[in-house]
Amino acid sequence: MNRVLKVALLCGLAVTVASCGTVRRALPFGLGGAAEPQARATEGERISVLEFEQQLAPSAALSGRDFFLPGPQPATAWTQPGGNAENAVEHVIAAPEFAVAWRRDIGAGSSNTRQVMAPVVADNGRVFVMDGEATVTAVDSGSGSVAWKANLKPDEQEFQRSFFSFGLGGSSTGGGFGGGVAVGDGKVFISSGYRTVSAVDQATGAVLWTTPVDVPIHGAPTFSGTRVYVVDVENQIFAFDVDTGQQVWAYRGIPEPARIMRASSPAVTGETVIAPFSSGELVALRAATGQALWQQVLSRTSRTSALSEIRDIAGRPVVSRGVVYAVGHSGVMSAIDVRTGQPKWQLPVAGVNAPLPVGDVVYVVSKAGELTLVNRESGQVYWSRDLNEGRIRQEGGFFGLWDRTVRPVWSGPLLASNRLVLVNSDGELVAFDPKTGAQTASLKLGGPAFIAPAAYNGALYVLTDRGQLVSIR
Repeated sequence: MNRVLKVALLCGLAVTVASCGTVRRALPFGLGGAAEPQARATEGERISVLEFEQQLAPSAALSGRDFFLPGPQPATAWTQPGGNAENAVEHVIAAPEFAVAWRRDIGAGSSNTRQVMAPVVADNGRVFVMDGEATVTAVDSGSGSVAWKANLKPDEQEFQRSFFSFGLGGSSTGGGFGGGVAVGDGKVFISSGYRTVSAVDQATGAVLWTTPVDVPIHGAPTFSGTRVYVVDVENQIFAFDVDTGQQVWAYRGIPEPARIMRASSPAVTGETVIAPFSSGELVALRAATGQALWQQVLSRTSRTSALSEIRDIAGRPVVSRGVVYAVGHSGVMSAIDVRTGQPKWQLPVAGVNAPLPVGDVVYVVSKAGELTLVNRESGQVYWSRDLNEGRIRQEGGFFGLWDRTVRPVWSGPLLASNRLVLVNSDGELVAFDPKTGAQTASLKLGGPAFIAPAAYNGALYVLTDRGQLVSIR
């Protein structure tokens, strides 16, 4: 089945389920309905499905109980999509004044044929961003001035040959959007929907090496040690040598063409790589060889929502204190022991964002727009807050007919200077009290934002869907 046919089928699905006007934003973020909970059985104990359905309700045992949050620490580097290779950053000093310092257009924004999908990274006084057409820009973190640009898009004739060669490497996926950046070892590592992985000089933007791959890569790379890791759209993870670009090993997960238009990145902790796949698989691999260590599946089939059949793990897995926290689109959030692969607890949460473990708790945002605070050890819920309260609206109709319900899409969170900050598709940066979930501040970004903020040297950086980088001080 070619790409055009798949898009058409997904469009019909979105209209039927969600009365949505555009596939581009409907399918990624679950406008199709609420996710069902999942029954849990551990150590031979069977638990009632009806009992499990109540687990997202606040726990009576935690009512009125305080919890520990560490104080903010300087963020002197943000080298990976999730801040570091483990995707685990707890509390940073960033944007205490909560005001825009500067804005910079960095290239092509999203359109019907391209997507801005790459998280912001920063190091050595510069912020590195990728636009919707695989152009990477290095921006001075203080002033917003452009240091260099590197265009990694192949020439049109070469790309057209690749685009129409649907059988290449067993792939049936065309298109050139997506990808991302990571920095380290004096290089900027770049993955691309144009089927390449590259490294450029961090100081000058000069291309050091480019390695072609068979199918597009929509997620950003993860750099650790002597290797850079990427996951392609056919659920293959590759390890490349950082100096030469030579492929070191590859591992193939279960192919799953149904995915959402938001891509994840692997996490690396010690000698273990945690790879998320659109099949709902979360696989731990040896960093040196790619040998599989354990596997968990974060998915459950729903009979009430067709969109929940999409099992993608679109939020980055986060490794904190020897535990992997991950969320699947079809309705499972799990805390998994890194060493054994055994779940500590599970909750019926469907999401596309990375969870945020910090102090005694874990914050998670569901695709329905609910911010939930969970006890790190037990999985019990302190509280849930509807982020879209007062923001849901009707629009797009004709003389009051055929209106569609619009619910803002949220990305994040990040804990910065005692604020829990998220961005949304209404073009806001919004701050919440990390203890209560109450909104405390908001800021207009000038355009929709679908990528969580990054923190660096006392500032927050947000890349909007229009291709504009915003610095908040």
